[in-house]
Amino acid sequence: MNEPRLDAPAAARGAPARQRTLRRVAVTAVVTLTVGGVALLGWTGGGQSQTNSTDTYRQLSLLGDVFEKVRAQYVEEVTDEDLVEAAINGMLTSLDPHSGYLSPKSFEDMRVQTKGEFGGLGIEVTMENGFVKVVSPIDDTPASEAGLQPGDYITHLDGDAVLGLTLGEAVEKMRGKVGTSISLTIRRAEEEPFDVEITRALIAIKSVRSRVIKDIGYIRITTFNEQTTVGLQDAVSSIKAELGDRLHGFVIDLRNNPGGLLDQAISVTDAFLERGEIVSTRGRDEANASRVNATAGDITDGTPLVVLINGGSASASEIVAGALQDHRRAIVLGTQSFGKGSVQTILPLQGNAAMRLTTARYYTPSGRSIQATGIEPDIEVALATIERIDEGRRRREADLRGRLDNTDDGTAPADAETTEVEDETPADEPEDYQLARAVDLLRGFHLFQNRVVN
Repeated sequence: MNEPRLDAPAAARGAPARQRTLRRVAVTAVVTLTVGGVALLGWTGGGQSQTNSTDTYRQLSLLGDVFEKVRAQYVEEVTDEDLVEAAINGMLTSLDPHSGYLSPKSFEDMRVQTKGEFGGLGIEVTMENGFVKVVSPIDDTPASEAGLQPGDYITHLDGDAVLGLTLGEAVEKMRGKVGTSISLTIRRAEEEPFDVEITRALIAIKSVRSRVIKDIGYIRITTFNEQTTVGLQDAVSSIKAELGDRLHGFVIDLRNNPGGLLDQAISVTDAFLERGEIVSTRGRDEANASRVNATAGDITDGTPLVVLINGGSASASEIVAGALQDHRRAIVLGTQSFGKGSVQTILPLQGNAAMRLTTARYYTPSGRSIQATGIEPDIEVALATIERIDEGRRRREADLRGRLDNTDDGTAPADAETTEVEDETPADEPEDYQLARAVDLLRGFHLFQNRVVN
């Protein structure tokens, strides 16, 4: 918005041309709102309508007065564009942590990010208590490799305090040319604050990765972008082709998945369900409530599932975990999720800008809202490390003098099945305790099911 500049302060009486223009705009806005109210709601009486109009006009007039005083009297010159953008952003960010103004550059960056490739640090963040809070680092990105963790607070950027910045301003500072570095000051739990130097990179997100762990298919979903559903389908097909009848279950890893596109979360959930509701959304207007149901067809053919979540699992990943949990299609294992149960709509604005506005809450199939509470896992397994203990050489039955001999020939019955639990972790990598428990759970379920059938 490019408007003529007014360098002189506003006079006490007789507003300058610009202020009169702003007030005329305010009056027009009030008239429009009033007429719209009459058209939609019906006539409710002149007194009430006039009172509402007067209150609205007074507030818009106050905004115009503040705008003029800042333009004219602030210690440094500020452009009209910066002031208007700051006013809009302030209005939106005061609503909730997820609403905000997207400048043309930020809007373009967001559209690029949803396609799966963008420049930056590779970190999903929110604002809390005036600081930037890490929701989760994205796998195989500079932020992940630097060791950032969900729940970390970023207090300074290149030595400058984050306090006082909006989330958009902080994110803009973290962006930059590929190959350049930035220093982040991190506050983590009870530890002393420390600095982390991170080099910006082109972030090419492969949202789905997969591998086989003996007889279990492991699928890691790092984010929900335009490539996610196709990536999931390819991963399931590849694992089924490799294991065939030896496939005993799938682990769907949603840990540190910050979310993404709602339609992708729905289609990923639909891939594992034959029927039933996936998610419902309810906004301010009950007439706009929506429910999304699954279509027939489970790409895993009913194979047992375990879904892994933690405090970095947010938004779209919580939709998936919540729906599969409610339908008892999967066992959810890990720790409580982030708890972002709201839906944001991107509304384009003039000049290639946009606004991100929270327009609804979403609910799992059982009707529960997870806003600020998160998904509680069916089986809670905290992140932990495993220390192997050498028990030494102990005496066994075979060592006892006069023991009975084993007369069995040592062969197992033809219909018996033995599952060996081996360490799947390469020697140079720490064991993933939560994943190990998920794999054990699926193997145990398969063994139990097999014995019941036999």
